[in-house]
Amino acid sequence: MATDGKSNLSFVLNKPLDVCFQDKPVPEIKTPHDVLVAINYTGICGSDVHYWLHGAIGHFVVKDPMVLGHESAGTIVAVGDAVKTLSVGDRVALEPGYPCRRCVQCLSGHYNLCPDMQFAATPPYDGTLTGFWTAPADFCYKLPETVSLQEGALIEPLAVAVHITKQAKIQPGQTVVVMGAGPVGLLCAAVAKAYGASKVVSVDIIQSKLDFAKSFAATHTYLSQRVSPEENARNIIAAADLGEGADAVIDASGAEPSIQAALHVVRQGGHYVQGGMGKDNITFPIMALCIKEVTASGSFRYGSGDYKLAIQLVEQGKVDVKKLVNGVVAFKDAEEAFKKVKEGEVIKILIAGPNEKVEGGLDTSVDEKKLEAAKANGGSGCC
Repeated sequence: MATDGKSNLSFVLNKPLDVCFQDKPVPEIKTPHDVLVAINYTGICGSDVHYWLHGAIGHFVVKDPMVLGHESAGTIVAVGDAVKTLSVGDRVALEPGYPCRRCVQCLSGHYNLCPDMQFAATPPYDGTLTGFWTAPADFCYKLPETVSLQEGALIEPLAVAVHITKQAKIQPGQTVVVMGAGPVGLLCAAVAKAYGASKVVSVDIIQSKLDFAKSFAATHTYLSQRVSPEENARNIIAAADLGEGADAVIDASGAEPSIQAALHVVRQGGHYVQGGMGKDNITFPIMALCIKEVTASGSFRYGSGDYKLAIQLVEQGKVDVKKLVNGVVAFKDAEEAFKKVKEGEVIKILIAGPNEKVEGGLDTSVDEKKLEAAKANGGSGCC
């Protein structure tokens, strides 16, 4: 078997700031429709860091040891008898949440809202920072030859951005404002540009993040000021010459002042999408929403077609996810990678699987814009 002599070493969270490595049994294929994947690379999401630091996110509490990680790509090493779309040796991006397929939400096509979703590294389910992972074949997406496994590990946060941006209903030639220039904000800007937006404005409170955003996807940037939301909105519209306002505004920050300004930036009849998560309750400019007849949407994870589109955007060179990666570390250095994300030393860092060889450790030869943006970013996550 392809797993012979291979390690299933796993990066396990016991409680806040208490992690260890455990060599677990290689999982077995449980249904004819499942595959066994050797994990090659895994990214670190803000939710991973939050669990590591606090042991909980909302009502999801780590009560028993849990393997971290969910942004992964790997190689098929075994397939179930009913699997026809994948073969041993195929390189895949993993969609790390598996719905029940039977509830009202699943049957209506909104499986990301399934109440019985089994999502990697969300208690009580283990994550993908491990040697081997079993998954339904239809939640493993074959990577084209031109897309690397390292890029494959970034398909998950890109799919988050695709899902957010889809809901903004962007048409070619329209204008888009993205509040927040963290990883997801950067990717939303890139997806909006790929959709044909004529202007993509990135907004943040840190100039170095905006400098990187301009080099990545944004056509315009705006450094948010300590003024009223209305004044910031007027300034954004003037700086990018948005006329009556932006056709679509995406909030990828979750910050109350950004959300308030966003509703004043969007034009009458425009679209507003809330992608960033923040406080449970905020002061919201409901009058602006109503009078402008804005179409507002929330966004959660990803749904049907989002992974496929994300892979196509990378394959076609429309989104260069490699620019976000500061380096790759060996599996044994996983905790150090988490520390780097927490301290804001990287935008995205990848952890090689326990059976993957890494040459030279962390690549520190990153450009200054990327490094400064990472430091300013403070390790904010993608979903």
